Amino acid sequence: MKTIHTPHAPQAIGPYSQAVLANNTLYVSGQLPKDLNGDIVKQTTESLHHILAIIEEAGFGKQEIVKCTVYMKDITMFQAMNETYQTFFGEHKPARVTIEVKRLPKDALIEIDAIAVKS
Repeated sequence: MKTIHTPHAPQAIGPYSQAVLANNTLYVSGQLPKDLNGDIVKQTTESLHHILAIIEEAGFGKQEIVKCTVYMKDITMFQAMNETYQTFFGEHKPARVTIEVKRLPKDALIEIDAIAVKS
């Protein structure tokens, strides 16, 4: 098991790693946006770019992301989040679940985690 760290994504705010690599599988911890004043589009974009920075640090590419979990403070923002997510991934479509939660760390609107696999 190897921990992954990049200065291009927020530092962990608790006792966990940005990501852990085990047996060709990368588990990326939930990523919050840095700008908590932005709207759902901006926060989604930032969270996804943090994931990308982490997976690239580990030697993976966006196309190797197989699963994401999206945690949203307000599911009524789903359409804007979904359009932003689709723009980021393009034709690549990892498995995904989206969950509305009561509250997220730092009162963010969104948090996204990911799993990537080297083939």
